[in-house]
Amino acid sequence: MKRPSLVILDRDGVINADSDNYIRSPADWIPLPGSIEAIARLHRAGIPVTIATNQSGIARGYFSRSTLYRIHAKLRRAVRAAGGDIAAIAFSPYGPNDNSDCRKPRPGMVIRLLRRFHVTAEQAILIGDSSRDLAAAEAAGVPAWLVLTGNGKAALAGEPKPAAVYPDLAAATDALLELPV
Repeated sequence: MKRPSLVILDRDGVINADSDNYIRSPADWIPLPGSIEAIARLHRAGIPVTIATNQSGIARGYFSRSTLYRIHAKLRRAVRAAGGDIAAIAFSPYGPNDNSDCRKPRPGMVIRLLRRFHVTAEQAILIGDSSRDLAAAEAAGVPAWLVLTGNGKAALAGEPKPAAVYPDLAAATDALLELPV
């Protein structure tokens, strides 16, 4: 495997602590150890970092799009302070019963990010913590790595199987940056 031209990250459970009660405000958004620095390292290595995240809390009425934008602004500020950047954030505001092609496990968000950055599925990698992430990647033809933070341990027991497994985003980034260019 060669170093990817695009990294697609899930958000909750990969970059920040997840919550059964949803991340409803900027105060609820707490980065996982090493995740912000990992994103900055990828950016400094010349790899665009994007995020594809289900945000059904909008459909459920737990928070608004405006609140989500404030949460993402906090994330972007943290990454910039570490010397990095996030090239794009895609999100699905739909609930599980809304039949949207962009809600993972469907591949719509992933495919749109590939098109936006003009890369093939083989040139990208998705790093997630859930079976939904792995299924969306598989449906889009993108290799997927699993991190054991968030829901990663439960996803490891399910299907589909990831191409690789790492304890967290920092370790996955270490491995990714060791790949040949």
